[in-house]
Amino acid sequence: MEPSQELREKVDAYRRQGYKVPKWKYVKTPEQIEGIRAAGVINTGVLDLVAERIRAGITTQEIDDWVAQYTEEHNAICAPYHYEGFPKHVCVSINDVVCHGIPSKKRVLMEGDIVNVDVTTIYNGYYADASRMFIIGKTSPENERIVRVAKQCLDLGLEAVKPWGFLGDVGYVIEQHASRNGFKVVRDFGGHGVGLEFHEDPFVYHYGKKGTGCLIVPGMVFTIEPMLNFKKSGVRISNLDGWTVYTKDGMPSAQWEYTVAVFEDHVEVLTK
Repeated sequence: MEPSQELREKVDAYRRQGYKVPKWKYVKTPEQIEGIRAAGVINTGVLDLVAERIRAGITTQEIDDWVAQYTEEHNAICAPYHYEGFPKHVCVSINDVVCHGIPSKKRVLMEGDIVNVDVTTIYNGYYADASRMFIIGKTSPENERIVRVAKQCLDLGLEAVKPWGFLGDVGYVIEQHASRNGFKVVRDFGGHGVGLEFHEDPFVYHYGKKGTGCLIVPGMVFTIEPMLNFKKSGVRISNLDGWTVYTKDGMPSAQWEYTVAVFEDHVEVLTK
């Protein structure tokens, strides 16, 4: 289904005024959004299963096994598996790992760990992507606070998504809330369009200025996934595996992620 003439004319009016607008191939049809929504149901189910089972004493490989089995049982595919050489079905990032942590039989979860589990599911050719933080038992106040504030940043970013608004509005509220609470947004990574491919345009910055960035058009589907570090923490990529991203100073990092769809009159979270 092609975008309506009314929608095209409205977007073209913004383009003529000099605003950045999405390519039409990234504006989804209702049928495509329904397909992404179905993938999102499975993706959320995966994370719900992990939430039920995650605890001290398990290995991160066990999480990978749960994700692989649940996904296969629901006739779906784990998108990270072999994506650009990634060796596992899910990313599991612990403590000072910012993202892209590789599950291992050697890494046992311990009391006090904070863990991000990032799942992307392909179902009938459609992609859905989300991640959650988990606190293993009782953790330090600083760990608890970065996890909590990262979730608040995500929720504030979601509230800022408005049809005919701008992605800069989303980045602005995220960065402001992070900064007020003594954290900084990781600028090396961001959200992205999703649905027909794993990573699509537009890139979703978690910092920015109001009224800037890509126009948010009904039919867009993208992730919001702020990663927070402590203010002086940079990031580095492991030389050993080429994937795992760490904070340079060993301080903790936290991230939450939703996939959202934009409609004329509302915004829907497709997986969380």
